[in-house]
Amino acid sequence: MSPLRGAAPADEVHIVVLGVLPEVMPGDDIAMMLASLALDAGVLPGDVLVVAQKVVSKAEGRVVRLADVRPGDAARRLAGETGKDAALCQVILNESRAVVRRRRSLVICETHHGFICANAGVDASNTADGTVVLLPVDPDASARRIQHAVSRAAAGSVGVVITDTHGRAFRRGLVNVAVGVAGFDPVLDHRGGRDREGRVLVATDQALGDEIAAAAGMLIGKASGRPAVLVRGLHTAPAPGCVGDLVRREDQDVFRARVGDDGVVI
Repeated sequence: MSPLRGAAPADEVHIVVLGVLPEVMPGDDIAMMLASLALDAGVLPGDVLVVAQKVVSKAEGRVVRLADVRPGDAARRLAGETGKDAALCQVILNESRAVVRRRRSLVICETHHGFICANAGVDASNTADGTVVLLPVDPDASARRIQHAVSRAAAGSVGVVITDTHGRAFRRGLVNVAVGVAGFDPVLDHRGGRDREGRVLVATDQALGDEIAAAAGMLIGKASGRPAVLVRGLHTAPAPGCVGDLVRREDQDVFRARVGDDGVVI
């Protein structure tokens, strides 16, 4: 098989859980906090730091008190249809480009970033009662700020993945996925390479960013105060990185396209 574009094959990958973070508050320098933990863990050039979205969002002030939210008519209608709190529905709508699907209390939205996920990523876990945490406004920019600080600590380039847990349309359970990327290409293009039988690969992309996020999700604790890990051994080539590369464009999404009676996308 031809070598990967953007990364070299790894014989071994190691995941190191970083130390405990104190409770993160709005205005905290999360980049420096993570750089300090990474330095304590022996961060090296070429490592990838993976961090849970929620601590990034909290540091960036992406926390909303529901008591301060005034629901509009659309939010009240959604609350009546789903049984959700009307103020929460207003926050979800504020964070949404569109409501893609709804069934009973389940609301699947397209966020302004282009992510398809439940409640537009609005989350009430691990936050004070009566508050919810939103996704970062620009998760790639957040990842770049962290990447710069951690790369200085490592004295060389380090990749960063910001993760969130998403459901999947055709599988049970939640999986960590990348919502912000910096320092490497999150999609590896295998087109033009060959499989073991010599056939040319024509439509094979590897979602490396999501694979890294999912692996880290096995070790990032939901309530452990340890929301970050270092992934070592992937040999990713330095590149700007953009989570948008992992988002399928709507015109390429057969599950949101109109389909004729014969099953063909119109």
